[in-house]
Amino acid sequence: MSAQGHDRGLMAWWRAGTPAGRRALVAGSLGWMLDSFDVMLYALVLAALMKDLGMAKFTAGMLGSATLVASAVGGLVFGVVADRYGRTRALISSILIYSVFTAACGFAQTVAQLAVFRVFLGLGMGGEWASGAALVSETWSAEHRGKALGFMQSAWAIGYGLAALVVAVVMPVWGWRAVFFAGVLPALLTVWVQRRVEEPALWRAARAAAPAGRGRLSDVFRGALGRVTVAVTLMNACTMFAWWGFNQWIPAYLSLPAAEGGIGLSTRVMSGFIIAMQVGMWFGYVTFGFISDRAGRRRAYVTYLVTAAVLMLAYSLTQQPLALLVLGPVAAFFATGYFTGFGAVTAEIYPTGIRATAQGFTYNVGRIGSAIAPWAVGRLADTHGFGAAFSLSAVAFVCAAVLWIWIPETRGRDLA
Repeated sequence: MSAQGHDRGLMAWWRAGTPAGRRALVAGSLGWMLDSFDVMLYALVLAALMKDLGMAKFTAGMLGSATLVASAVGGLVFGVVADRYGRTRALISSILIYSVFTAACGFAQTVAQLAVFRVFLGLGMGGEWASGAALVSETWSAEHRGKALGFMQSAWAIGYGLAALVVAVVMPVWGWRAVFFAGVLPALLTVWVQRRVEEPALWRAARAAAPAGRGRLSDVFRGALGRVTVAVTLMNACTMFAWWGFNQWIPAYLSLPAAEGGIGLSTRVMSGFIIAMQVGMWFGYVTFGFISDRAGRRRAYVTYLVTAAVLMLAYSLTQQPLALLVLGPVAAFFATGYFTGFGAVTAEIYPTGIRATAQGFTYNVGRIGSAIAPWAVGRLADTHGFGAAFSLSAVAFVCAAVLWIWIPETRGRDLA
C-alpha cells in the first residue's frame, strides 16, 4: 500500500510501525499514563489535605512547586542515564521510584514528611518522560513520529482521568491516604517492560560507535545548538508554567466553598468535571500529532498556544458550573495538546548520542522555571481570587508562542 493509502486509514500508521516500535510505544504510553495518575492524585485530594494537615494555599502551592523542581532534577539525571545505560533501564527505574513514593505519601503525618515523599516522587516523574520520549522517538519513522508521540502524550489525560475516578470512588469511603496507596500499582508495569521491550537499534548502534563520552550535557550547547536549546527550554518553561498553574489548582478551585473563592462542588461532582476535561485533553494530544505531521511543528504549536491563551482567559472569568463543564474540555484540548509536539521537535533537533540528555534538559529545566507556578497561582488566589490567578496562565501561553521565532521547523527530519 502506498504512503497515501496508509494516510487514509486512521490507524494505518500503527500498522506501519515495527513490532519493537509498537511495544516501545505501549511501554512509553503506560509509563506516562501511570506517571500522570500518581502525580495528579495530589491535586485531586488537595482540598482534603489542606484541611487535615492544616496547610494554607501558600504551603500547598510550595509543595507543588517542590515536586516540579525535583522532577526537573530527575529529568536531567535520567536523561544522562538513558543515553549511557539504555532507555528501558532508565524507564524501569523511574517508574519504580514514583510508584513507591506515591504510596509513601499515604503514610505522611506532617507537611514535612509529605514534602520529602513528593520530592522523591518528582524525581521519578521527571525521569520517566525523558527515557520514554527517547524510546518512542527512536523506534518510529519520521513520517509517523508525531502521531506515535501524540498517542504517548495522550496517555497523560487517561492517567489524570483514572486518578479522578479513583478519588471519586476511594476518598469518600477510605479517605485521602488510601488514594495514595493505590499509586503503588504502576510498579507492576516494570516487569513487562523488562521482559518485552528492547533497546532501540538506533541507540545500540550509537553506543557501539561511541561507547564512551555519551550523554554529556555540555554538548547540547555546542555551536548552533546553544541558541536553539535556550529557546526550546524557555518555550517549554512558559507552557509548563501555564499548565501547572492552571491544573494544579483546578480541583481545589472547583471543590473549595464559595467563601474561599471556589465553586463549592462535592468531591464526586468535581471528579466528574475533571474527567470531562481529560476527554478534551486526550483529543487535543492525539489530534496534535496528526496536525503537526501534516502542517508542521511550528504552525501547530503556535495555533494551539494562542487559542489556549484566549480560552484560559474565558475560563478564568467564568464561575457558573454548567459553563465551566462545557468550557473545560475545550480549554483542555488546546491548553495541553501542544505537549505532543515537544518530544518530536527535540528528537529531530538533537543527535542520538545526546538525545535523551537534551530532551531531559529542555523539558525538565522548563519545569524548574515553571515550579513557581503552583506557588504564584496559590498566592494570587489568596489575595485577588482564582480569576486573576488563572489569567497568569494565559500570559504564559502568549510568551511561549512568541519564543517559536527562534525554534526551527523540524517536520520530516530523519533521526541521526
